[in-house]
Amino acid sequence: MEDERQEVAGNANLSTLAITLLKGVIYREGDERLWGALLDLQARVRDYVSVLGLELVLDEAEGYAFLRSRPEQAEDDAGPKPPRLIARRPISFPVSLLLALLRKKLAEFDAGGGDTRLVLSRDDIVELVRVFLPDSSNEAKLIDQIETHINKIVELGFLRRLKVASGSASFEVRRILKAFVDAQWLSDFDTRLAAYQAQLTGTTAGPGGDVDE
Repeated sequence: MEDERQEVAGNANLSTLAITLLKGVIYREGDERLWGALLDLQARVRDYVSVLGLELVLDEAEGYAFLRSRPEQAEDDAGPKPPRLIARRPISFPVSLLLALLRKKLAEFDAGGGDTRLVLSRDDIVELVRVFLPDSSNEAKLIDQIETHINKIVELGFLRRLKVASGSASFEVRRILKAFVDAQWLSDFDTRLAAYQAQLTGTTAGPGGDVDE
């Protein structure tokens, strides 16, 4: 009887975990109990979501987990391709640029040790990206554009808006960004920035990107 109760509880936790992961990211800091259940049941979760064409990405050290689509089948694979459950969302060039700059900032922050949470004010982020944007005589318009890009990154889950009593808004750079902009990408960062600046000045077409929704 006790084994049956444990099995029922395990199945209930598995369903809760799968549903939560299909909705978005699970953070350790957001729900310690749910995170603990995920660590206990991660093998079953991996098996469960693999049937749906998904894989579990879990970083125990950084404290986050999410689902992504498994690598696409090869072109010469004659088998039917299932529909994507995790849609890919194209992101604009300026958002790609800001994501790259935030990832580089996170790498520099980690190299310095100390606190594990990188928090930047809105003004910090504006100054971070301003140098790569064309000169503008309309300061208010420039800041509005950057705020639009910041809001998009909040929507994507790579920034978390923090509550502040007064003054400029502050944002935590979510560590899950490391899973999407990796070290190899950062190693070519200077070359990419040269291409970005050329695109921003209209001399060539620059890369955008996409992320799993």
